[in-house]
Amino acid sequence: MTTVVTVGIDIGTTSVKAVAVDGDGVVRASARIPHSLVARHAGELAHDADVAWRQGVLAALVEVAEPGLEIAAVNVAAMVPSMCAVDERGGPISPGLLYGDGRGADPDPVESSGAQSADPSSSGELVRFLSHLARAHPHAAGYWPAQGVANAALSGIGAIDSVCAMTTLPLFDYNDWDAAVAAGAGLQDTERLPRIVSGADAVGRVTHGAAPNALLGGGTIDAFAEQLVAGADHDGDVLVIVGATLITWSVIPEWAEVAGLWTVPHTAPGKVLIGGPSNAGGLFMNWARELCGVDREQSAQLADMLEPGRVPVWQPYLRGERVPLHDPNRRASLHHLDIGMGPEHAMRAAYETSGFAIRHQLDLAGLSPARIVASGGGTRDAGWMSALADASGLPVHRVAVAEGGALGAAYLARVTAGLESSAADAARWAATHEVIDPDERWLSATDERYAVYRSLADANS
Repeated sequence: MTTVVTVGIDIGTTSVKAVAVDGDGVVRASARIPHSLVARHAGELAHDADVAWRQGVLAALVEVAEPGLEIAAVNVAAMVPSMCAVDERGGPISPGLLYGDGRGADPDPVESSGAQSADPSSSGELVRFLSHLARAHPHAAGYWPAQGVANAALSGIGAIDSVCAMTTLPLFDYNDWDAAVAAGAGLQDTERLPRIVSGADAVGRVTHGAAPNALLGGGTIDAFAEQLVAGADHDGDVLVIVGATLITWSVIPEWAEVAGLWTVPHTAPGKVLIGGPSNAGGLFMNWARELCGVDREQSAQLADMLEPGRVPVWQPYLRGERVPLHDPNRRASLHHLDIGMGPEHAMRAAYETSGFAIRHQLDLAGLSPARIVASGGGTRDAGWMSALADASGLPVHRVAVAEGGALGAAYLARVTAGLESSAADAARWAATHEVIDPDERWLSATDERYAVYRSLADANS
C-alpha cells in the first residue's frame, strides 16, 4: 500500500533539506544534504550554485523518495535574493550570489539612503546582482535565482513563481520582467530571465526518476514557507527562524512602519509582520562554537555550569549587521571579559546575543509579546534555545518539525497537486515539540547584559 505525499525542498545557507509529508502533516521521510558557503571575507556570501542549487536538490529528492511513497508534487523554497549565470541547459556557470554579498552592494549608498534598510522587495539588490553577472558573464544563456536553477534541474524548465518574482522589484513590474530595468542592468534580452508562473500553478512535471510524473510548483521564499506552518499567527507571537541568519517576525494587527525594521504582509489573514534578519544567527554561532571549542552537547549544560552574573557580551557582527542597524561595516567584538572566564563563558555569551538581537527589534517596535515560536535547524541546539529564552525573557515554543521551510514548501506542493484548495489551511500542520521557559535565576543578569549590548550597538549608530 502506498502513501501519497508531497515533497518540500529548502535550499538553505549550509544545506539542502527535504521532507516528504502526508496529508496530515506527518513527515514520512527527510534528508539533509550539506554544502559549503563561500564567505572568505565580510563582503562575500555565495554558493557553488551547481553543488547547492542543482546537485543538492536532486540528491535530496532521491533520499526522500522511499519505497511506499507516491510523490504527487514537489516544491522548492530558497532564500531571496539570489542569482547566478547559467548555460543553455540551466547549469550554473558562476557563483550563486546570496543576500548581502558585496557584488550586490549599492555603489552610492548616500544617494539612495533608504536602500540599505529596505527589504528584499525594494532594496534593488537583485538588480545589482544581475548587473554584476551580466558584466562578468555577458554570453550566459540566463540569469536565474536559486529556485529557477532547482526547477530546471527537476523539470528542465527554468521558472520561478510570482511571489519570488515580487522580491526582484523593480525588475518585476507586477506582471512580467521590466525590459527597461533589465537594460539598465546591462541585459537587453529578458528572455534570459526565468519564466514566471502564477501562484500555485505548476511549472511542469518532474523528469527525474525519483519522482516520475510528479507536478512541480514554481517554488517559494524560505521565510514565507516557514510562516505558513509555524503557527505564529496571533498578536503577541514572535516567529524566530533560527537558521544561518536569525530572522525575527513579530505578529501585529495592522501595518506599522518603524525606522530600521521591515514590515511585510503575514500569510495569516488580517495580520502583519514586523522585524527582519540579523547576522546573530547560525553563521555567527558556528564560528563562535569553533572558536571556543564547545560542542552542542557541552553547550546544553552551560546554564548549569556558569554563574548568571559572570558572562561577557558579544557584538556579533562578523559581516556587519542587517536589521535594525543596516551597517555592513560593523565588526564583531567581545566585551566585559575577565581573566577568570573561559571558552564556556564566551559561548554562552554568543547564544545570548541572538536573544538580545531579537529583543532589540521588539523594543524598537514598542512590543511586549507573549512568546517566541522558534523554527529552523538551530532549534535542535538546546543551549541556544535555553539562552534565547533567558536573554529575551520570553518562553520559546520550539516547533515539532525544524525544517519549516521545507515543510511549508511541501504544503504548497499539495496546492499545486490539487490536494488543497489554497494555502489558507496550512497552519493545521503547525505543532509544538516543547516549550522552554526563561530561567528566573538568569533574568536579572541578562537584563543588565542587554543594556550593555544596546549601549554598544547604539554608540556606533
